[in-house]
Amino acid sequence: MVDGGIVKADKTEYTECFRTVWTTPYIAKLALAAAIGGLLFGYDTGVISGALLYIREDFEVVDKKTWMQETIVSMAVAGAIVGAGVGGWLNDRFGRKPSILIADVLFFIGALVMAFAPAPWVIILGRIFVGFGVGMASMTAPLYISEASPARIRGSLVSMNGLLITGGQFMSYLINLAFTKTPGTWRWMLGVAGVPAFIQFFLMLMLPESPRWLYKQNRVEEAEAILRKVYPEDEVVQEIEQLKQSVEKERAEEEFVGKNLTSKLKRAFGDRIFRRGLIAGITVQVAQQFVGINTVMYYSPTIVQFAGFASKSTAMALSLVTSGLNAVGSIVSMFFVDRYGRRRLMMISMVGLISCLVALTIVFSQASSHAPSISPLESRRFGTNSTCPAFQDAKDIGKWNCMSCVRAKCGFCAHAGNEYLPGACLADDNAIEGKCKGEHRVYFKNGCPSKFGFLAVVFLGLYIITYSPGMGSVPWVVNSEIYPLRYRGIGGGIAAVSNWSSNLLVSETFLTLTEALGSGGTFLLFAGVSSIGFIAIYLLVPETKGLSLEEVEKMLDKGFKPGLLKKKKNAKDVESTG
Repeated sequence: MVDGGIVKADKTEYTECFRTVWTTPYIAKLALAAAIGGLLFGYDTGVISGALLYIREDFEVVDKKTWMQETIVSMAVAGAIVGAGVGGWLNDRFGRKPSILIADVLFFIGALVMAFAPAPWVIILGRIFVGFGVGMASMTAPLYISEASPARIRGSLVSMNGLLITGGQFMSYLINLAFTKTPGTWRWMLGVAGVPAFIQFFLMLMLPESPRWLYKQNRVEEAEAILRKVYPEDEVVQEIEQLKQSVEKERAEEEFVGKNLTSKLKRAFGDRIFRRGLIAGITVQVAQQFVGINTVMYYSPTIVQFAGFASKSTAMALSLVTSGLNAVGSIVSMFFVDRYGRRRLMMISMVGLISCLVALTIVFSQASSHAPSISPLESRRFGTNSTCPAFQDAKDIGKWNCMSCVRAKCGFCAHAGNEYLPGACLADDNAIEGKCKGEHRVYFKNGCPSKFGFLAVVFLGLYIITYSPGMGSVPWVVNSEIYPLRYRGIGGGIAAVSNWSSNLLVSETFLTLTEALGSGGTFLLFAGVSSIGFIAIYLLVPETKGLSLEEVEKMLDKGFKPGLLKKKKNAKDVESTG
């Protein structure tokens, strides 16, 4: 992965990796120190899902305004778009090591700002800082690992960075759960991210720069000194020669495409192989986000509450399952992507995702239609001023149920002893909520009591299982293979921006969509968009399994057509070609 793409690994390479790391601990030190960036990446994108429940509790403006919740979640994604772009420039200009150090500083500052935030806008500012760090880490950590690792185990070490991203997300759910009963709750959840950033900063100070970057800066002796620590004596000379040839080739490519961005883009888009590769690369990256995965990762506890689990700690505990399955799926992907092919895995994954989204649509629709009804008597017993204003003014109160109450921005106070009996529709106010809970009742304001709730959690788990090994990992593999070598950086960068931008769009609109369409309608929308994504992958994305980069270029130059669109050969054609 000398050019910043993703390198794959097979089982043989993993065995070799463990053996090499055991005999050469210095390699493990380099890789693990850099891979903390992946852990931070995962933690900071996952932690907000649980923290948001308690931020809403502390700041009424956040609880009342959906766009504020969406902004707190999505500003880290917006910052990541900028961070990834700036990170690419910093990597080339100042080196990989300084870029990681700067990302750590941004992570640390963002964590402190959020932990001590006196107002929601300060949390948003902290999320932007964290986003800058996420974007830079997503670009730099894999690059540093790949350039400081022996070629024979490079793929496995870079894959470990991806595993740590999902591991970081899983860890964020665990830490969220650990702090649910602690004073300060969300401040601790968000502030803990500063600890690994602090550790990585000081570890990186003791580690060298990437040997490839040093060699490209004509600091040959420094590069060779690092390589002698990484490679056995009998391999050093050969590796130095290969590095020299690779850097010279890269310089020749730079002279061909130009050094400034405008000339690079002009030459790239003038190349039909690049254009066809870019269409495939963007297709899989956008499809990866538009299946709605980050609504689950960013809003999982909230979705669980939509399903009828009012307790915050219960919602986070159940969400822990989805995060754990995501990490397991990343491991599964490492072993199957080279066995079954990229295109096939993605299409199988998409079929599973569409099925799960349709199932979730049905579950949430049934939960909504079978929600407990509203009892005017129950509502009035808490006092006239406590009753939901929309319910008081409604002419068809006999048709109201819990879901009608929640959609009216009010709270449903369940019947004592049986949540499924008619309950009270109350104004959403902390004092009124306290009255409800004071009678040992459960107060619902994001979802309603439902006998279908456990099915929602089951299908969320199945959704993750079908996503992670396929659409979760394979689009990044495709983007590492689909571009001509001289344009790989440009193509990968454009595709990454399309991924982050799609992520931003989905995360910024999810809660608004649930208010407008309901949870069932929102998942149905994702199912429809995913169906379009399935068709796009079938029509536009070729199979690259087992092909060299040169063979991929030849395939794209010739033009890709899926099986059903290829012209069938007649008997004469078969005879002439046979």
